Amino acid sequence: MRKRLTRTLVLVVLGALVVSGLGTLVLSLYASRQATQRDLERQAQTIATATAELRRQQTVAVLRRVLKLNDAAIVAIGPAGAVVGALPPGIRPADVRPADLLQGATVSGNRGRLAYAAAPSPLLGARGGREVVVFTRNVPWPRGGGVFLIGSGLVALLVAAVVGERAVRRIVRPLVQAETATRQVAAGDLSATVPVPSDADPEVASLARSINSMAESLARARGVERQFLMSVSHDLRTPLTSIRGFAEAIADGAADDTERAAEVITAESRRLERLVGDLLELAKLEARHFSLDMAPVDLADVVATAAEGFRPAAADLGIELSVDVPDHVDARADADRVAQVVANLVENALKYAASYIEVVMQRQGGGITITVGDDGPGIAAEELPYVFQPLYQSARAIGRQVGTGLGLAIVHELVTAMSGTVRAESGPLGGTRVIVALGGPPPDGASASSTSSGASSASS
Repeated sequence: MRKRLTRTLVLVVLGALVVSGLGTLVLSLYASRQATQRDLERQAQTIATATAELRRQQTVAVLRRVLKLNDAAIVAIGPAGAVVGALPPGIRPADVRPADLLQGATVSGNRGRLAYAAAPSPLLGARGGREVVVFTRNVPWPRGGGVFLIGSGLVALLVAAVVGERAVRRIVRPLVQAETATRQVAAGDLSATVPVPSDADPEVASLARSINSMAESLARARGVERQFLMSVSHDLRTPLTSIRGFAEAIADGAADDTERAAEVITAESRRLERLVGDLLELAKLEARHFSLDMAPVDLADVVATAAEGFRPAAADLGIELSVDVPDHVDARADADRVAQVVANLVENALKYAASYIEVVMQRQGGGITITVGDDGPGIAAEELPYVFQPLYQSARAIGRQVGTGLGLAIVHELVTAMSGTVRAESGPLGGTRVIVALGGPPPDGASASSTSSGASSASS
């Protein structure tokens, strides 16, 4: 690429030199022609007063040599404009314009590179005619012009080659570095970067920064993927280990309480079933391989029904469940998906609440907000941006039971699909509350994107 660009630049300069050289040559020839014509005019006018001497061949030969003429001749112009006599070779009677010569004017011109001038004798002939002196001379090439043009052209080409090579190297070097880095990234080396010199052109610097940003994003994605696989592997291995251990004990007759062993196998199987189901659900949501059944519904009834379904479980855990929703809220929504969001949030709160959970639904800013809060141990502020990621578990939160780590990720995908937002914050109860906004701007200045939002005490 560098050679092609350099060659192209040199060819452009060469073309410009050729055009400018030809233009200069044409202008020089034009100026030389005009100067030759003026010189011939003066000489012809001077000699025209001594036309008698020109009739001698010796005089004509001397004039040719001294004045560097091609030829010289004396012709007569009759009263009617007819040319009598032989004009110098290459000149036609019409070229000397006989009518103007009869009026005493000097005539000059050129035919190609042959310049000519015709000057009338100041004396009229007996019948009104005139004798006319006609000189011809070849227009000389501009002296030294060709050598100068060739020399200056070679110097210009040399300068263009040097400057072009440096300019092309400045442009191509970062592109080569970018190509090398992208090849390394494609090969799996996500630590490859493109250097961004301080004096780099803005476009080149922008390209380098974009490639570096892409590599960083891929590295983060790989880290998240690795963590995701490790978490899934762990969550799958734990129940499988329990199932295998109790199944082998039953098969070997070593189980003291087969009924208890069967209960553990059943519980762990359900846990595996739920984990696999959540993974499939999240995959469908992230791939947008699902549809929303939007229809007019009483959203207050949907939220209340979903939350009240957890009252028996809350009572068994000694947790007070408060559900505060308006009497009636007409909206166009997917009732099943909204209920799924509320259920996931309440179920997550049940794992970490100490004694109290509240579910509040409000009209706000032309939309609807659903808030689920608890009085659990809460979560550190630095962990909040990550709790909507699949399989994330807070390091500080200690729940009653281990979840799949996918509940809040599913909430995030569902709310986003319904053009809503979700965020988390420290709640007034001392724990955490999750705020879902649907059909309007985010509450309390929340960002339109929930990717940087937090979540409840830990991911469900």
